[in-house]
Amino acid sequence: MTDAQDTAARTSADKREPRSTAQASPDPDPAPVPLLEPREGIPAVTASAAALDRAVEAFAAGEGPVAVDAERASGYRYGQRAYLVQLRREGAGTALVDPVECPDLSRLDEAINGAEWVLHAATQDLPCLHEIGMRPRRLFDTELAGRLAGFARVGLGAMVEHVLGYALEKGHSAVDWSTRPLPEPWLRYAALDVELLVDLRDALEEELDQQGKLEWARQEFDAIASAPPPAPRKDPWRRTSGMHKIRKRRQLAVVRELWTARDHVAQRRDVSPGKVIGDGAIVEAALNMPANVRALAALPGFGHRMGRKQLEQWLAAVDRARALPEAELPQQGQTMNGPPPPRAWADKDPAAAARLTAARAAVTARAEELHLPQENLITPDTVRRVCWEPPADVSQDTVAAALTGYGARPWQVDQVAPLLAAALDGAAKSK
Repeated sequence: MTDAQDTAARTSADKREPRSTAQASPDPDPAPVPLLEPREGIPAVTASAAALDRAVEAFAAGEGPVAVDAERASGYRYGQRAYLVQLRREGAGTALVDPVECPDLSRLDEAINGAEWVLHAATQDLPCLHEIGMRPRRLFDTELAGRLAGFARVGLGAMVEHVLGYALEKGHSAVDWSTRPLPEPWLRYAALDVELLVDLRDALEEELDQQGKLEWARQEFDAIASAPPPAPRKDPWRRTSGMHKIRKRRQLAVVRELWTARDHVAQRRDVSPGKVIGDGAIVEAALNMPANVRALAALPGFGHRMGRKQLEQWLAAVDRARALPEAELPQQGQTMNGPPPPRAWADKDPAAAARLTAARAAVTARAEELHLPQENLITPDTVRRVCWEPPADVSQDTVAAALTGYGARPWQVDQVAPLLAAALDGAAKSK
């Protein structure tokens, strides 16, 4: 594409009206313009103290919101650390920062302290950014904005295409970003991911304002920015894929021992746990309780390519579980924190089941009216909790207080409290 064509395409895209799925016209969108190169070209990777100093100075002098993205090496490396951080700001251009060589980006965080961050699917990137000293005080999440605005597809590529008329190349989203040096096509892809984030933000803000949802979005963004870092998950081994096949406590112990051993190996090698042994292998070992190396090697997931030393390591984990006294075996299921699964409500508490049915129907209808997903109108867990233990004196005010106690934002309380109060009251009167 020539410079003249690119300029014309950008001008045309800037004039496109953002359209939610609920309000889209029947005419098909014009063919998207491929976005092939960053405006200022691919920047050099910031991978030294001196280069980081220059980036800090540039972004401190820039203006307006800061587009921020991070690339991880999920499926390749242990954990969810960032291996590349991309930023773009008016007056500063784009920076590609290597957090392996520059592991403390707190000075860069200070340089953009007063700016609004623009991220896509912010909750995915914020934990790894927090680890390297970066945390927004204000943010705009373009994915969440798309959900609230009623878009059917909210991936970055789909949003940029539908709203701005550009086609982003997404072929490198799942590559191993721990690779060094990073290939030029990957760096181009990374730079383009923040190229139009601020433009997308501006268009979505206008769309949300037109729909009367801008204040809702601001409340959601504030909640994300002010949320503490996620706490470590309790009993993470229980999330092993295939756990539904496990029926005995001794088998649960095998899963726990193998999962823990695998995690230690993965952390030591800095590789994804799935590259050590798969979840399926762990479950097979738990179901079969192999008595020796030969029996273990015959199970799917262990196989002939695994050396005897490795097999003995996994067999030792099985033997530890086998030797545990009954009192130390893990319990079936996790400790309940909240109501039981809805499928059990009809037997445990038919009245609560009736309340939940009425409440779900009301929330579904309202979400459809507002053209947004039910889970963004109110979390299903919050609805379940209110229906399982409703206020003693059901009213709009008492239901609103319950919703607020469970973390619902003011806009959600305004929309949902009247619905749930009516549903709870109606279910009670129909008994």
